[in-house]
Amino acid sequence: MSHTAHIPSHRKPRRSASKLALRAGVAGGVLGTIAVAGAAGPASAEPVTETIEMPTLGSLDTAGLASAVAASAEASQQEALDQSLESQENAALQKAAKEAKKAKAEADRKAEAERAEKARAEAEAKAKAEQERKDAEERASRDRARTQLSTTSTSDNSSSGSGSSDSGSSSSSDSGSSTSSSSNETQAPSGSAAAIVAFARAQVGDAYVRGGTGPNSWDCSGLVQAAYAAAGIDLPRISYDQSSMGTSVSLSNLQPGDILYWGSRSGSYHVAIYVGGGKYVGAQNSSTGVVEHSLDWDTPSGAVRIL
Repeated sequence: MSHTAHIPSHRKPRRSASKLALRAGVAGGVLGTIAVAGAAGPASAEPVTETIEMPTLGSLDTAGLASAVAASAEASQQEALDQSLESQENAALQKAAKEAKKAKAEADRKAEAERAEKARAEAEAKAKAEQERKDAEERASRDRARTQLSTTSTSDNSSSGSGSSDSGSSSSSDSGSSTSSSSNETQAPSGSAAAIVAFARAQVGDAYVRGGTGPNSWDCSGLVQAAYAAAGIDLPRISYDQSSMGTSVSLSNLQPGDILYWGSRSGSYHVAIYVGGGKYVGAQNSSTGVVEHSLDWDTPSGAVRIL
């Protein structure tokens, strides 16, 4: 063999610096522990006669790494758990905040609705009270008008009674007795009755319009109200109010200017004006308009006298 031939080395491979440092640290720690234990032992302890075998690096590395890995895994798990709990807490807080905001908005909406309902109820109550006040004033006005008309009617009837008494006396001396109704039928209306009849007949041919009050279209109560207004007498606007005024008279004892009604006196649905001679003028319907007809064309239910 040549002296230069390569002789394989029987030396162990050189360990890395990090492993050597780790082994030195472990060995130093073990030796330090033994020294401390020896120093703490009794003074009379027997001398050590056995050699302690040092643990191998492989076993120390496996145990330490396993412990470190376990500790790291536990720490990571704890961190993940903490983050999960924090996330859940944040989500719960956000949900609670949303629910609180929603509850507040609902409470505000209910409060606003209650305020609006209260305002509406107060407005309705105020409007109702105002309407009742107006109705009371209107009833009082109608009562005063009825009282005044009744007084006027009574004085007029007294005067006409005296006149008919005189004419009856002269009539009886000439041609015997005659009824007051026939006398009224033959006499032309005068005074307020003449104004009412003249106005009503002047509107014959005008159109009928529901709610019409003139001057060229009328409904039944609008025509009656306007005819009486021509004589300076105020009447209510509605037919059943008009037929409730004055005094009731029979159809056999009518006088010009009397108000004829169809239906019941307190619930009439149509009114017209008696113009004498067994005829009346009224705003009948949209087909005929304002017409003059005889009583038997559409016989009324009754009549009232206001004059």
